[in-house]
Amino acid sequence: MTPLVAVLRELRSQNHSVELRVWCDQTFAAQARGIVGHYDPTIPVSTIVAGKLRRYHHLTLWQHFIIPSVFWPNLRDILLVGIGVVQSIIKLIVWRPNVVFTKGGYVCLPVGWAANLLGIPVVIHDSDAHPGLTNRLLASRAKAIATGAPLKYYPYPQSKSRYVGIPIGNDFVPFSPQRRRIWKEKLGFDPSRPLVVITGGGLGAQRINDGVAQQLQELLEVTNVILISGTAQYDELRAITPEDDVRFQLHDFVSQGLAMMFGAADLVVARAGATTILELAALAKPTILVPNGRLAGGHQLKNAQVYADAQAVIIVHEDPESTNAIELVYPIKRVLSDKALQTALAKNIHRFARTHAAHDVATMILAAAKKR
Repeated sequence: MTPLVAVLRELRSQNHSVELRVWCDQTFAAQARGIVGHYDPTIPVSTIVAGKLRRYHHLTLWQHFIIPSVFWPNLRDILLVGIGVVQSIIKLIVWRPNVVFTKGGYVCLPVGWAANLLGIPVVIHDSDAHPGLTNRLLASRAKAIATGAPLKYYPYPQSKSRYVGIPIGNDFVPFSPQRRRIWKEKLGFDPSRPLVVITGGGLGAQRINDGVAQQLQELLEVTNVILISGTAQYDELRAITPEDDVRFQLHDFVSQGLAMMFGAADLVVARAGATTILELAALAKPTILVPNGRLAGGHQLKNAQVYADAQAVIIVHEDPESTNAIELVYPIKRVLSDKALQTALAKNIHRFARTHAAHDVATMILAAAKKR
């Protein structure tokens, strides 16, 4: 949601009278209301019924039909998409916006289809280096398409596509060593020790969480650790990790101050979501990526590879068929013990930062609204 807020802020900057509304899936509603409400509590946040087609990278096409835990939820969610289209049509007729902006994700599909049916222009932003199914389905009738990676990674028509990067908040900027020390102290850590922030994204990542829990004592011998676990596993992790160790903090979700937390870190370990990577690029932050290879189209694997090819990140691969914990101690020790590697990673990932992404996306949205 943080890229969306960056776009909302820029839209208001370019047009003070613009009326804004945010629609999202029920799963992310609480997070969306917290993040958007912190920026502007007057912006309504409501939910749309949507379904997610489960397409696992490690399964064959036939397995998607014969595994009940995959087939039946997919069938149900196809029906939910239909319900979401009807719901979106009604909401769009009542509000009748000049333009619809979709940030990707399955909730955007019914909204985008409904907007197309009503003749409302749609502007897409595709963050991942591998285009998602929703964006591929909406692209042919979109008025404009913004991309998070260079256009060579996308099949979209170049006549209406533009590489802009990913909109992020203006507080994602490189930290000096002194500023990093100050924020370590503000977060409650000894500033003389390294700090590693580990996150699996907004909903968390069980394999990463389990790896941290199992290897925590070994990690704490060399670094302070912040684990952002996601809400689903927080209580379980709180019960098995120390509450009174000044070297460790556990958070379920960070809606505000994430830039400061990332900025204070000497190293960040994260999934390979496109937004997180670009936030870390803007911070010039040494990064270890643990891409989720089970996701549809292997898009996190492809995201990570773009940066690995530029020697901008270290990749730790997980075996989707294994139940063993992800090995985090060795790669973390490797980066923390090598100042030259930290400098190279920071320099190389920062080359991907595009500080004007929010301005460029907002300009595309307002242009599409004027052409209607």
